[in-house]
Amino acid sequence: MFDLKGRTGLVTGGNGGIGLGFARGLARAGASVMVAGRNAEKNAAAVAELKGLGAEADAVIVDVTDAASIEAMVAATAERFGGIDILVNNAGTNIRNRPEVYAEADWHAVIDTNLTSAYLASKAAYPHLKGSGHGRVINNGSMLSIFGLPFHIAYAASKGGVVQFTKSLAVAWAADGITVNAVLPGWIDTELTRKARKDMPQLNDNVLARTPKGRWGAMEDFEGLAAFLGSDASAFITGVAIPVDGGFSVQG
Repeated sequence: MFDLKGRTGLVTGGNGGIGLGFARGLARAGASVMVAGRNAEKNAAAVAELKGLGAEADAVIVDVTDAASIEAMVAATAERFGGIDILVNNAGTNIRNRPEVYAEADWHAVIDTNLTSAYLASKAAYPHLKGSGHGRVINNGSMLSIFGLPFHIAYAASKGGVVQFTKSLAVAWAADGITVNAVLPGWIDTELTRKARKDMPQLNDNVLARTPKGRWGAMEDFEGLAAFLGSDASAFITGVAIPVDGGFSVQG
């Protein structure tokens, strides 16, 4: 029931970090994977890694803040692999500042990248997901879908929106055989969080003290979940948001 052979996954921001973790999970389960990202060099490295796992893989350049670019990404994936069974809306960014001085342009940049892109990609992929008979949408939220932090106003708003978007899309598309779920990463070792640790020296110790598992998350922690949510094993699960945080969100 976890076998993804013969199915195709499209992962935005799939060339590194959590996105590559999702892509690796789909590849290990047998899916063909299209990596979508802005950086051609990183895309190529990700494709080589996925092929090394025995998967069919390719890459496409995309600007997830541009509707036409997203539509071209979806069309290229369907043409290359014959359809789309699994869409992973993972692309994201963050610009940190306090709300009273937050620039409007920064607000729109974060919202458009993290939230609007998920809507646009899902809408563009819908005919292919419906036609597959077992469509899956996996949206990347955050623990800031649940919590608030003073320097992350746009990021938190976008990720809270991802959860509500997930719920509404799950209800709208259930009759089409499409499940829609969200993943809420906690403190994961990525380029974004490495920069945050540099900017906030106390962050590392604070995270470790609050996390029952006693470590930062890694991209490997998303591989199994990607395979599960992309497969028939999760056929009756839709509209949920699953924390992947080592217990951070349940620690008192």
